[in-house]
Amino acid sequence: MSILSLIIRREFIAKVRNKSFIVMTFLSPLLFVGIAVFVGYLASMKADTKRIAIHDEAGYFINEFKNSEEFTYHNLSSIDLKFVKDSIINERYEGLIFIPKVDSLHKVKNKIQYISNDSPSLDYISDVEDVISKKLTQFNYQRLGLDTLKIQEAKTKVDVGLKKSTGEESVKGLNEIKIAIGGAFGYLIMMFIIIYGNLVMRSVIEEKTNRIIEIIISSVKPFQLMMGKIIGTSLAGILQFTIWAIIGMIMFFGISTYFGVQMGASAAIDPSITEAASVEFATTAQLYIKELWNLPLATLVISFILYFIGGYFLYSSFYAAIGAAVDNETDSQQFLLPIIMPLVLGVYIGIFTVLNDPHGTIATIFSIFPLTSPIVMLMRIPFGVPLWQLALSIVLLFATFILVVWFASKIYRVGILMHGKKPSWKELYKWLKY
Repeated sequence: MSILSLIIRREFIAKVRNKSFIVMTFLSPLLFVGIAVFVGYLASMKADTKRIAIHDEAGYFINEFKNSEEFTYHNLSSIDLKFVKDSIINERYEGLIFIPKVDSLHKVKNKIQYISNDSPSLDYISDVEDVISKKLTQFNYQRLGLDTLKIQEAKTKVDVGLKKSTGEESVKGLNEIKIAIGGAFGYLIMMFIIIYGNLVMRSVIEEKTNRIIEIIISSVKPFQLMMGKIIGTSLAGILQFTIWAIIGMIMFFGISTYFGVQMGASAAIDPSITEAASVEFATTAQLYIKELWNLPLATLVISFILYFIGGYFLYSSFYAAIGAAVDNETDSQQFLLPIIMPLVLGVYIGIFTVLNDPHGTIATIFSIFPLTSPIVMLMRIPFGVPLWQLALSIVLLFATFILVVWFASKIYRVGILMHGKKPSWKELYKWLKY
C-alpha cells in the first residue's frame, strides 16, 4: 500500500471515529428539521393587534381605514389633539394618523402626519398612503365629472400565458425554480468547502502544535501529507453527506405520505371543492414536472460531482497552507477572509445576476473564473450553458487546483516546522520563493 493511501486511510478513520462526527452526522438533520419547524411556527404566530388612533378634522377619511387582525383603528377626532398625542406618549395607542382640515381636499396630500414613539414600517406607511390616495383619486374623479363606475368597469386584469417558440405551454416562475435548483447545489458545495476545509486546517494546526508533524514528515513528504489530509477528509465528508441525503429522503417521503393522508381526509369532507381544486392543481403540476424533466439534469448532476471535487480540492489546499503557516486558529483569521470572499461573491452573483441574465457577460465570466465557478456555473446550468463554456470552466478549475497545490505545498513544507512566530503576507511570499 502506498504512503499516500495510508495517509488517506488514517485521516478518514480518524474523522469517522470521532465522537463529534458521529453525533453531528445523525443530529444535524434533526436539528435542521427542528429549526425549520420552529421558524414555521413563529411565522404562523399572529402578532399582537396594534391600536391606531385617527384624528381627522374634516372627517373625510374615517371610514376608509378598515380593521384587520394586525391593526384596529379608533376615531378620536372629537378629542383635543393634545390629549391624543399624550395617549401616544403613554403608549395607549401605537400611533396617530393626523389629517388636518384644509380649504380644499386636494391640498391635504402633503399635510398628513403619522405620529408615534417608534418609527413605523415602510409597508404600513405605504398602506396608509394607498388608502388616502384612493380616496383622493375618487374625489378628483368626482371633481372632474368623471363616472367612477365606468372607470372601474374599464379596468381589466390581464393574465399573460407563456408559450415556447415550439408551441408548447410553459409556466410562470420557471426561472426562479431553475435558480433555486442550481443554487441548492452551489450552496452545498460552499458549505462543504467551508466545513471540511476548516477540518483540514484544524487537523494541521493540531498536529503542528503537538509536534506530531515533526515525526510524521520524517517518513513522508510534506506534499503527500497535505494531499492525504485533503482527500481523507473529503471522503469522510462525502460519507456524512451521503448519510444526510438518505435521512433527508426518508424524512421527505414520510412528510409526503403524511400530507397525502391529510389531503385525502380533506377530500372526504368536501369532495366538490377539492375535486375542482385538484384538477387545476394537477394540470399545473404536470406542466411544472414536464419543465423540470426538460432541464439538463444529467449535466447538472455530473457537473455537480466535478465541481464538488475540484472546488473542494482547490480551497482545501488554501486551508492546508494556512494551517501549516499559523500556530493557532486565532492567527488564521487574517488569512481566511480572502478565501471565503470569492465563495460569498459567487453566491451573490448567482442570485442577483444569473436570475436576471443567465447568459450575460458578468454571469459568464464568473462561471468560468475558477474561484467562483463551482457556485455560479451550477446556477447557470439549468438555463442551458454552451458545452465549450462548461468544458473551459472545468479545465480551468482543475488547472488552478494543480497550480494552487504546487504553491500551497511550498508554504506547507516550510510552515509546518515554524513555531512561535506569527506569519505575515510578506513572510508567506518569502516561503513561496524559497
